[in-house]
Amino acid sequence: MKCALCVLRSLAHGERSLVSAARYHGFGSLHSASPVHRSSPLLQSSQLQAWRNFHSSPASSKKQPLPADFSNERNKKSDTSVATQDNVFDLVATESRTKATFNKVVDVFVKNDVRRRGHVDFIYAALKKMPEFGVQKDLAVYNKLLDVFPKEVFVPRNFIQRMFNHYPRQQECGVQLLEQMESYGIMPNVETKVLLVQIFGEKSHPMRKYQRIMYWFPKFKHLNPFPIPLQLPQDPVDLARFSLTRIANDLDAEVTVYQLPSSDITESGETTTLPHVVGVQSPSQVELLAQHHPSRPVVVEGPFPLWLRKTCLHYYVLRADAVPSDQKVEEPYDPERCLDYPLQLDLDLARDLGDDESFDVEDLDEGPVFAMCMTGSADQATLNQWISGLQQNNPILGRVPTLFRLESRPKELQQMTDTESAQQRTSEPERNAEEELEEPQQEWPQRKQGMN
Repeated sequence: MKCALCVLRSLAHGERSLVSAARYHGFGSLHSASPVHRSSPLLQSSQLQAWRNFHSSPASSKKQPLPADFSNERNKKSDTSVATQDNVFDLVATESRTKATFNKVVDVFVKNDVRRRGHVDFIYAALKKMPEFGVQKDLAVYNKLLDVFPKEVFVPRNFIQRMFNHYPRQQECGVQLLEQMESYGIMPNVETKVLLVQIFGEKSHPMRKYQRIMYWFPKFKHLNPFPIPLQLPQDPVDLARFSLTRIANDLDAEVTVYQLPSSDITESGETTTLPHVVGVQSPSQVELLAQHHPSRPVVVEGPFPLWLRKTCLHYYVLRADAVPSDQKVEEPYDPERCLDYPLQLDLDLARDLGDDESFDVEDLDEGPVFAMCMTGSADQATLNQWISGLQQNNPILGRVPTLFRLESRPKELQQMTDTESAQQRTSEPERNAEEELEEPQQEWPQRKQGMN
């Protein structure tokens, strides 16, 4: 009896669920079904099997379609690409691009949202815009960008998260920030380390990058024996004096300013600017020039480029051609000139037959260099002033002929290429016109023969 009652209750419950499903899906005919359908359990089971595909979960029934305007607004808010962040920097800093405006943009982003949504794209855009604002070498700005990351969110909690690179996109952004610091030669400080520990933890990729920077940077910081200051002199005379001292590499070399930059007004009312002329010469070069034979000319060559960080300078050299091998005179050396490192060893040692000294060495003798200079202009008249100034300490220059082998600077080459391209453009239409005039003359006899 109990089993029969259970079967009847289950059938009644199935009928109620079927009617409710039919009401929800709009099948009103099931609600007004005849009593015969309700009394036959076989028909009820067949109806359940037939309409089982129309079953829907309660979650899907509660979900309603969103309006088109609201969905578009939500998509616009979720769009935090690098391009949109670039527009933020461009809109805020329309008037002046300084460190204050850059920090203002960062502060506005931090105060705008507590959760810092879109912080990765914002940091990438900030790193891209730093050279435009002139803060690419400011350590405080890099620490301020690191402070944009949410704290204690990306720290791995167990060894599995550490092994599978917990939050890889954020860690790659942190490594990119440290790599830009490394490319500009900026050493992190204690504040950078504290921020990295709070953001990513002690066992993370940005922390490993920080440790490598702190290991290698102190080793290479003072390794250069000829360091260059971070801020180069703005005065062209001081910059030329610093550059020539660096090229000469001789403590006894003397830098002389032959002419300072100035402007003068002529009688006709025209303004003329005089460029600066700065030269350097050592006592050993004065001796070499005094021993030079007057029949052999000296040559002024240049300009040669010299890069100091991002500044390119040009210098000129006073030199002589190499002496031919048949005219060379070997001077006897002084054996007491250097006792620690003698210039020649006269040793008669028994050599084995296996010793082979028949190898060729190509000796390149470029000739002696007598002096160097830097000028504000690359014309021959300015270099003549330098040569006339050298005659005070080198009177032999009054008897030696001077040749000039001057090359054009990159700017002059660019101007020459522009003029040549303009000439080619003007000559192309003339050539095309000539070809058009020549073509009928060649085709006319053929046409005449065809007509005959």
